[in-house]
Amino acid sequence: MDLRDIFATNLRRVRHERGLSQDELAYEADVSRSFLSQIEKGKFYVGLEIIGKLADALSVEPTEFFRQASKVQSKRRN
Repeated sequence: MDLRDIFATNLRRVRHERGLSQDELAYEADVSRSFLSQIEKGKFYVGLEIIGKLADALSVEPTEFFRQASKVQSKRRN
């Protein structure tokens, strides 16, 4: 899995955990919904500015988007 896929998977997971729609997150992060949709599909590379905006809007550290699946699952169990 490449970093775009890891980022996309974690972004969707965090957004769902926060109970936000793509429209709501796009508004909070000041990005277009279509751009957010493409990011969540792993189609676009994301720059640091967008990573920061998404992290702020979701109230997480930017590193949360780059966690490997096994680390995320074990964190949930604890």
